[in-house]
Amino acid sequence: MEDQITMPRTKNSGTHEKASGDHNKNSSHNKNKPNDELSPIRTGITLTCLIIAAVIGFKGYLETRVNTKFDNDKMVEKSGLDVPHMYWGSYRPGLYFGMKTRDSNPLLSGIMWYSPKKLAHGNIDIRHWCEQGDNLNKYTWKEHDGRNFGVQEIHDGPYRMTVSFVKRPGGNHGGDWTAHVKVEPKYNTTEEISILFYAALEDKGNGWLSSGPYYGNLISKIKGNTPELGDFTFTLYDQNRKEVSDSFLSTVSPGIHLLKETVLDSLRTIRNKKTNKIKFTLPGESFRDPVSGPPHNFVALQVTGQLPMETYFIFESESFHNRSNTLHGKVYQEELEKHRKNFREKFERTYELGRKNFSPQKIEFAKAALSNLIGGIGYFYGSSRVQSSHTKNTVPYWKAPLYTAVPSRSFFPRGFLWDEGFHGLLISTWDLDIELDIINHWFDLMNIEGWIPREQILGQEALSKVPEEFVTQHNTNANPPTFFLTLKFINRNYRKKLKSEGKLHTLYRLYPRLQAWFDWFNYTQLGDVPGSYRWKGRDPDAVRELNPKTLTSGLDDYPRASHPTSEERHVDLRCWIALSASTLAELSHTLGRNGKKYENTFYYLTDPRFLNHLHWSYRSSRYADYGLHTDSVVLKKPPTIQRQPGTPVTNQEKVRVVLKSPVYDYVDSSFGYINLFPLMTEILDSESSELGQVLLDLKNPEYLWTDYGLRSLSTTSPMYMKYNTEHDPPYWRGPIWININYLVAKALYNYSKMEGPYRETAKELYERLRENLINNIFKEYKRTGYIWEQYNDVTGEGQGSRPFTGWSSLVVLLMAEIY
Repeated sequence: MEDQITMPRTKNSGTHEKASGDHNKNSSHNKNKPNDELSPIRTGITLTCLIIAAVIGFKGYLETRVNTKFDNDKMVEKSGLDVPHMYWGSYRPGLYFGMKTRDSNPLLSGIMWYSPKKLAHGNIDIRHWCEQGDNLNKYTWKEHDGRNFGVQEIHDGPYRMTVSFVKRPGGNHGGDWTAHVKVEPKYNTTEEISILFYAALEDKGNGWLSSGPYYGNLISKIKGNTPELGDFTFTLYDQNRKEVSDSFLSTVSPGIHLLKETVLDSLRTIRNKKTNKIKFTLPGESFRDPVSGPPHNFVALQVTGQLPMETYFIFESESFHNRSNTLHGKVYQEELEKHRKNFREKFERTYELGRKNFSPQKIEFAKAALSNLIGGIGYFYGSSRVQSSHTKNTVPYWKAPLYTAVPSRSFFPRGFLWDEGFHGLLISTWDLDIELDIINHWFDLMNIEGWIPREQILGQEALSKVPEEFVTQHNTNANPPTFFLTLKFINRNYRKKLKSEGKLHTLYRLYPRLQAWFDWFNYTQLGDVPGSYRWKGRDPDAVRELNPKTLTSGLDDYPRASHPTSEERHVDLRCWIALSASTLAELSHTLGRNGKKYENTFYYLTDPRFLNHLHWSYRSSRYADYGLHTDSVVLKKPPTIQRQPGTPVTNQEKVRVVLKSPVYDYVDSSFGYINLFPLMTEILDSESSELGQVLLDLKNPEYLWTDYGLRSLSTTSPMYMKYNTEHDPPYWRGPIWININYLVAKALYNYSKMEGPYRETAKELYERLRENLINNIFKEYKRTGYIWEQYNDVTGEGQGSRPFTGWSSLVVLLMAEIY
């Protein structure tokens, strides 16, 4: 003990160590003893440090997974100028008219217009973005082929406008194009209009723009250069010389989402002393520091004149050396007519509506429905904001492009995952290459976990339309995997085309991502009971909601179990997984892969014994969700909090009050779209009694049947047309939605072709439903000028956002009977 105590001193004393050999030996022996005793401690410390380092490292690894790309080949193999015929397009669906390059640093162009008379009276209503608040009588693409041209009709108060564009290949930078704007008066021929044509750069440091000179009736030019496009020129050409003024603006805009605001800030007024009339002009070139100031990124040319007025806005690439003429006037009209003729012929070949004896009016309506979906395809570039349970704050996704259709140009001008699968059904019938390109872009947004963010808010223009609280995407949240629906449709209808035109290469590369996507769903959305699934993301603490929303399901406020728990079972999600497994099994067969496990999964999920055990309510004879539920809930104002005298009383929002305790049971007091999913996904045997019961309920007018389509929730449901919060009107609680109606019509059509006791019933219901949907959507289009987001289940009137030519355009496939 004494030796051990003196050891530290011994170790530090050289003379003591040399005193005697024996003592030296002893010392040496004792010297190793503390090391031996410290060794386990050091080992423990080392192991602890290693464990901590491993935990920190693993935590860091988990944090990075949410924004790590899927580790496989990129789906989009060619982009930008590698696909020159698709480089330019009307890829700004949120604008009344805008052209854009498919590039990470795009060149943008567009138009704005206003009434000088209204502006003089303080009515600041410059048209630029598609806004519902503008209350335009109508704006619709009448024809658009997605590649070469488009013709749009716009009715805005006294103005009847036709805006068209035509592209022409040539040179090394995507060719030329011209936009033609023709404005005619609806009422008074003395009406005036001011139109602005502009060019803008999204990246202020990526090139330059400048206004050009005046030459006769060539009103003005915009010249510019970018690394991608090289030199180019825009020319504004007046057809009839009726302008009374012209002016321009060349400046730096703070952002492409603020171009209209930049114009409003720049407009100047000039008053004619004799007539006292006010004229609005643009001030020309704004000052910039030639040394430190950024180059101008926004140039606008304004033309003001009496109606009728006709103007061409011409883009020409300087690399197009052998151009024989300029694309305007007679040359333009001949090119436009050639493309319109090709469009009409292809439309009839594809959908055969003339052969089906539809009236000319209904055929024009169908062309507009298709053209608005195609004309609503946009190109976006940017980075999503995402979050996982392992990241404390939001983190940026990688920067990426997205080529996609949008649900609504006015209200939802961006990509939505579950909408896009429905869009693809119609797009693929028109142009399979465009649809495959869209699918490729979406699946390049898959992360290493197999997750795809459900809402894509990429770039300044998209971000400016979304409230901040809805921007972040969470990687536990799903969305219906409707691309499996699209791919099943493509594989069944275009298998020969896929093989003969060499398009299977795309499906080969897509296959691993589809497997990862399926696995992600099969893992993250599993329920507690084997074979059950539930949509994650429901908020059990949503005290202001009558029934906690299920945004991830796509059906938002559709009533589910009143008290979300992990023991819920959602029948629609089980059906989506079954459909996905079926699609993968079929694709495996097409690609020569082993798809046995997907076949087995499909058979397991559709086995009527297991399906009925988890989801069939014998009490109400319907398929249903299961969970902790009570119908006895109401929204009430909370008791007023007593405050000190003189203190103002705050207006408190209504909160949910539970009048009867919930119990675990089937959520079967409601009947609606959710209960139809086994029918819609066609997983019921054609001879099963359950199919017969679903068909019986389907045609009951007290439930879903109306003269305009199937309502989303039965009139007998406790939640029918009830507000979900004090401020949120019913959304999926009664109104008629076209995407679900299409799926039901498709299922009825297919069951009417199968042997079984319900064949004739399915046929009758199919014919009646199809006719009701087509007639009502057409009637409302004629009455209002729009195709709508949803339709009133009592009157059939269109409601919600407009135009909504996303999945509501599936009316074209109903007319053509393409399923």
